[in-house]
Amino acid sequence: MSKIEELAERVERLLLRHEELQQANRLLEQQLGAATQERDSLRSRLNAARGRIDALLERLPDETAAAQAVALKPDDAL
Repeated sequence: MSKIEELAERVERLLLRHEELQQANRLLEQQLGAATQERDSLRSRLNAARGRIDALLERLPDETAAAQAVALKPDDAL
């Protein structure tokens, strides 16, 4: 096999490997896009849940008001 034929064969293998790597890169980019979209969706859901929890916490009486209500409650034992 001549040097030119060997070189041509190596170039063909390199081109094939290049195409394989480009395909792998495209698949990885798709996976990254899907993971990024899922992360953003989960972040949004987390923020919405935090907002609902904060709203529920605001509806709860504060500790001092609850303690005063218990202290002012008539004694049921009497």
